[in-house]
Amino acid sequence: MSIELINEYGKIDITNDVIAQVVGEAAIECYGIVGMASRHQIRDGLTEILRKENYSRGVIVRNIGEETHIDMYVIIGYGTKVSEVAYQVQSKVKYTLRQSVGMNVKSVNIFVQGVRVINP
Repeated sequence: MSIELINEYGKIDITNDVIAQVVGEAAIECYGIVGMASRHQIRDGLTEILRKENYSRGVIVRNIGEETHIDMYVIIGYGTKVSEVAYQVQSKVKYTLRQSVGMNVKSVNIFVQGVRVINP
């Protein structure tokens, strides 16, 4: 599945994997995020933190009509305020997609899959 953007220069097709990679990169830059988690924890392993090349396994991009919804599965750092970290990730993801891809996102849903100690 892909998202089609049309502008005065032509048509651009962006796959959901590319959007998931951009979203994963944006989330990792936020304070309090230790890593991305797999959305299928039982099948992939309970303690797995995804590496950079596998961010798309922790992000679901859903296209419902003209609206785009993103579900993210993250691991946060111990001692951080969960609601504040989730809000920062939502803001960063929406801003990054608007600036880099030129698309507006209807919702960014954060699913905290675990808590880890942040290495100093």
